[in-house]
Amino acid sequence: MDAGAITQIAQDTLIVLLKLSMPLLLVALVVGVFISLIQALTQIQEPTISFVPKIIAVFFSILLSLDYMGSVFSSYMENIVSHIINLQ
Repeated sequence: MDAGAITQIAQDTLIVLLKLSMPLLLVALVVGVFISLIQALTQIQEPTISFVPKIIAVFFSILLSLDYMGSVFSSYMENIVSHIINLQ
């Protein structure tokens, strides 16, 4: 295995990592900003108010994006297995 193949695998790994984490992080960001705005407008400074909606929103976004995550990870694993097969 040469350096170019290793670099390509590392690049593919980082791209898959971003594809899998970005939807969840964006949902958590949007919900967090929305809850912070509500807290600033109502002057309620309870820290648990911001965590519970984010946890619920991320949980539901995981449930909704499981099919997408599975397909991304499956194609990545097929790519890795093909690299392993070509090592011989």
